[in-house]
Amino acid sequence: MTNLESSAVRTTVDTDIVAVTVYTDQAIVTRRGAIALTGQERELKIVQLPVTIETESVRVSGTGKIAVRLLGVSTERVFSTEPFGERLTHLTRQIQQLEAEWNLLQAQIDGLALQSRFIEGLRDKTEEPFAQSLSRKNLSLSETLDFLNFLGSQYSEYAIATAEYKVQQQELDKQLQVLRQQWQQLQIPSPKESFTLNVAIEPAGAGEFELEVSYIVSGASWTPLYDMRVSTSSNCINLTYLAEVTQSTGEDWIDVSLTLSTAKPGLGTLPPKLEPWYIDVPRPSEFIRMQRLARIQAAAVATPASASGDSSMAETEEQPEENLVTVETVVAEVSREGSVVTFKLSSNGNIPSDGAPHKTTIFHDDFPCRFEYVAVPRLVSFAYLQADVKNSTHGVTLLPGKANIFRDYTFVGTTQLENVAFGQEFKLNLGIDEGLKIERDLVERQVDKKLIGNNRRISYGYRIVVTNLQNQEANLKLIEQLPISRNEQIKVRLSRSNPQIQLSEMGILKWAFTLPPQAKREIYYQFIVEHPAELTVVGLDV
Repeated sequence: MTNLESSAVRTTVDTDIVAVTVYTDQAIVTRRGAIALTGQERELKIVQLPVTIETESVRVSGTGKIAVRLLGVSTERVFSTEPFGERLTHLTRQIQQLEAEWNLLQAQIDGLALQSRFIEGLRDKTEEPFAQSLSRKNLSLSETLDFLNFLGSQYSEYAIATAEYKVQQQELDKQLQVLRQQWQQLQIPSPKESFTLNVAIEPAGAGEFELEVSYIVSGASWTPLYDMRVSTSSNCINLTYLAEVTQSTGEDWIDVSLTLSTAKPGLGTLPPKLEPWYIDVPRPSEFIRMQRLARIQAAAVATPASASGDSSMAETEEQPEENLVTVETVVAEVSREGSVVTFKLSSNGNIPSDGAPHKTTIFHDDFPCRFEYVAVPRLVSFAYLQADVKNSTHGVTLLPGKANIFRDYTFVGTTQLENVAFGQEFKLNLGIDEGLKIERDLVERQVDKKLIGNNRRISYGYRIVVTNLQNQEANLKLIEQLPISRNEQIKVRLSRSNPQIQLSEMGILKWAFTLPPQAKREIYYQFIVEHPAELTVVGLDV
């Protein structure tokens, strides 16, 4: 076989990445390339594919003006020690551009030096004639001073301009030093690994043919981010759905059709297998550790931060993180098939393989919500504002991710949004709201002087006053708590409540009501603790 026949049998196809679908832990890349077939080709090669490819995922197809049979696909791992030509070319152009700027500055410096020497020569040649003209009174003193000032100002301007140009040259020298070091490093051959894709074909004749290749790569992912802006004057919340795309696949995605998907193709097709679930009695050291942990958790429940129902409320004083940057809004085309949602961005994406997060906006929309205040006066004298938000039944699944919450243009904190299906409601904690004033007072503590069957009875009464300081009505859920007896000889019972309420489990009392603007509401309850007179009761700190 001649060299001409060999080159005709095996041909390299230049391809470009045209589309990428990014999942939560990998991506599908689609490449296309056109070639004019002569009819003699038996194998098409695609070179310099990244090593992050999952070789079993490669799929090949094509269209053309002639019939082409695709006979098979194989991958070949290639090692090369060639310098990085494209990067070298780019660095060479940068160095040449900076050197041209440096030379231009040097030309301007040389021109100023020539003008300065001319001024110096003019001074030397006119010094004696000027003295003679002054002695003969052919020149006035003012004319002489004007000429000297002209020489001095010109010389000064040339010196200042020369100094500025030299400073610019020094900055260029620093940049050139860095670029030249990078250029030298690339000159040293280093092993480079890549994949070559071989596609066996059988063309029916000569004609144009477009080859399409798709494959899965690792090292790519996207995570959702949310900005939630709440206006307390309206019954909606504006939610901005952001995507943070990261990839280090070994190839840049430049001007590609970018799609984000919530599918999880990596989970496999088989259901998970259960492993044995062991239980045991705690060892002595483990038992002590569990007791200590229980005490710590009990102390944490008594802190004001726990009353919000979300640990994020303890972080409301934090400033927004650096990732709260303004991004260009690109509304995505949303499609849904079952529980899988895809977002196809309306503009082409540019995601380099640098491992850095790149943000883009998927969509933003207003979600209806209902505001409610939650107060736990026994722990804190403030009310916390919450929003019950409903995802649209025609909307999209909100994946788990961090949400930055803004209330009336003020950053109040961050929270972790759980998976929210379309049509599902979720709750947002918006922090303390001073629009409600809450006062709680112990108005009664009475110990019966007469024992009842050797039992002592103590009654406690509390009054809570809630005032709505706002110009709009407020829905409030108020929660109080009675002590719980751990001893059968100690009895606790609710004796009175106004408004009347039933005691819930674990001694919880809950009132729910609506306060009109500028209105006030009073709540009273009384409970009785009864125990033998000789028994000492601990924990009754009211």
